[in-house]
Amino acid sequence: MKIVKIIVFILLISVIPVHLSAQREPSAKEILSRVSEKYQKLNGFRAVFEYTYATEAEGPVQSNVGEVTVKGDKYKLVLDDQEIYNDGKTVWTLIKSNRYQEVTINNVDDETEELTPSNIYNIYKKGYEAELLGEGTLNGTPVYEILLTTNKRSSQFKQIKLFIDKSKNDLLAWEISDDMGGTFKYTFKELKNDVEIMDDYFVFNKKNYQNIEIIDLR
Repeated sequence: MKIVKIIVFILLISVIPVHLSAQREPSAKEILSRVSEKYQKLNGFRAVFEYTYATEAEGPVQSNVGEVTVKGDKYKLVLDDQEIYNDGKTVWTLIKSNRYQEVTINNVDDETEELTPSNIYNIYKKGYEAELLGEGTLNGTPVYEILLTTNKRSSQFKQIKLFIDKSKNDLLAWEISDDMGGTFKYTFKELKNDVEIMDDYFVFNKKNYQNIEIIDLR
């Protein structure tokens, strides 16, 4: 009888720490839910980011800096050769060149699975499986590393890797792999949370551009 009690006691000791450890470790979806909830409550945010493209064969191929401003489902993205305005209903893509300028106008497609600055926080809800790869550091900041994968043929991206600040629930960076063996990486360099932004900031104003070609595809 004593032997049975000892065996039961040993089994309890071996099971309890594992159970407690599982409770302390949040799931990938729990982490992403915290991030999504936090950003949905913000009035808006503005960030300067670095984006790079690299391949296994050649290493870093391209590196540049951009700026993004987001308010709910609205965003404005500024890159060196283009600007994208999205007010939640209409999207304007401005191509900037030394020789010419043109803007293409489209309706926003709510059903699209395109990755945008305003839905990166919720993309995991659109048919992606979320897996917590583990913990690490990014520029000295402790982060969770989460991998999103999908088997849907219609999905533009098969894998997205997210880097989440462990203490602040901020998305600090993400990586996207393409079909050519290359990887895009976006890293926030400056992030201003909860900034007040007027809605017309996300609307392209053609009065500011003279002799611009307008291509309306709506």
